[in-house]
Amino acid sequence: MLVPPEDDPRRLALDKAVADAVRARLAAGARTSPDADALALREALTGLAPAEAVVVRAVLGRIDAVTGEPLVLWGFASQTLAADRFGLGARAVAEPEQALAAVRDGARALIDLAPGKAWWSRLLAEPALRVTAALPDDRRALPRALMVERRDPGPTGDDRTFWATDSGLPDARVVAALGAAGLAASPLIAAGGLKLFILAGYVQPMDGRLSSVPGTLSGVLGAAPIF
Repeated sequence: MLVPPEDDPRRLALDKAVADAVRARLAAGARTSPDADALALREALTGLAPAEAVVVRAVLGRIDAVTGEPLVLWGFASQTLAADRFGLGARAVAEPEQALAAVRDGARALIDLAPGKAWWSRLLAEPALRVTAALPDDRRALPRALMVERRDPGPTGDDRTFWATDSGLPDARVVAALGAAGLAASPLIAAGGLKLFILAGYVQPMDGRLSSVPGTLSGVLGAAPIF
């Protein structure tokens, strides 16, 4: 004999409260800037246990996917990271150049940092395209993919900046030169004769400390919050 499940009005009420909150948040729409999103997310995660934070990030990530610009992906890491953060609604493309073209048309793109693919160097010549996020975005892991948008990232109080150079010096000497200028740096990836470094904190493209660092072609590509 089948036994019907017991009524659970308390949990049902909580489930409905979640649904109502999601409906209201979707109706509120997207925020105006990447740094506003990051600051709001930090506030929402304050005081949560790790398991709670995972669930909240998943819900808010999917809300972002619906309310924000269309998301385009290139690379296996990007597809995995985006599925975890934003759900399965993003569109994958065959080449990073296609992802950048989509950004020029108003989308945003999460693009793998892959050996032999110096797509990020294009941002040196296109300052309208900026790095606004890097996944994973916790301080214990190196970024495997960068988010590119037609929006400028602002400081959030806990950021890392992405800086590229064509300097032929060894990484250690570039890091030392940046350190002498007052910038803490670490190498991230190299491709096509260019190198990409992470600078600690939020560094603006016109920061005077970058005026004497190695390389004839170099610049800040954007910044990303850390959680």
